[in-house]
Amino acid sequence: MEDPNLINYLENFVSGKRLQRFEEVLGWRTRYITVVMEDIYHLHNASAVIRSADIFGIQDVHIIERRFSDRLDKKIALGAQKWTNIYRYGTTKECIDNLRAKGYKIIATTPRSDASTLDQISVNQKMAFIFGAEKEGVSESAITAADEQIHIPMVGFTESLNVSVAAAIVLYQMTKKLHSSEHSWRLEEEEKATIRLDWIKKSIKNIDKILARYQEGV
Repeated sequence: MEDPNLINYLENFVSGKRLQRFEEVLGWRTRYITVVMEDIYHLHNASAVIRSADIFGIQDVHIIERRFSDRLDKKIALGAQKWTNIYRYGTTKECIDNLRAKGYKIIATTPRSDASTLDQISVNQKMAFIFGAEKEGVSESAITAADEQIHIPMVGFTESLNVSVAAAIVLYQMTKKLHSSEHSWRLEEEEKATIRLDWIKKSIKNIDKILARYQEGV
C-alpha cells in the first residue's frame, strides 16, 4: 500500500490540472490487453508501438531483445515511455512463460490469410499480442507457442503492414471491443495508486532531493 502522507506531500509539487489528467487516464488504463515486441530493429517502430499502447490505454509493454537491445527512441515515443511499464526479456520463451503464468492468452500476428481476423477474437480472457521484427515477422518459436494467430486482411498490392501500423490497428479494434464488453478490464484501485505515484514522481524535477527532504522530516 502506498504511503498516503508521501502522496499528499508530492502532490504539492504537481499542478491540479495534471493530477486531474492522471485520474482521467487511469480510468481507461488496462492490463487485460498487453503488447509484446519481439526483436524490433528500427527505433522508430519500437517507439511508435509504445506510443500506441499509451494512446489506447495499455499499461504494460513487453520487449524481447534476443538480438537487438535498447530500441526505444524517446523523441518518437513522445514521452509515452514515462506512462507505460516496460518489461524486457532475453528470450521469447521467458516472456511467453511469464505472461501465460499470469493468465494471458498468447496471440501472434502473422501475414497468413488462414489465421483468425480481429473480428473473430474473443475478449473472454486476458490477451497478449506479439508483434515481430520488420522483415521476418514473429519468430517460429513464438508462432508455435501461441494459443492463436491473427492477421489483418489486405486487398492491395502491398502484402504487409509496418509493425507500428499493425499494432495500432490491433490495439484500437481490441480495446474498442473490450470497452463495450462486460468483462472487468479496468485497473484495481491499488494498481492505480501505484501507477499514479510513479507518474507523480516522474512529473517532478529533482525528485530525489525532494524525496530525501521528505524522509528527513518523517
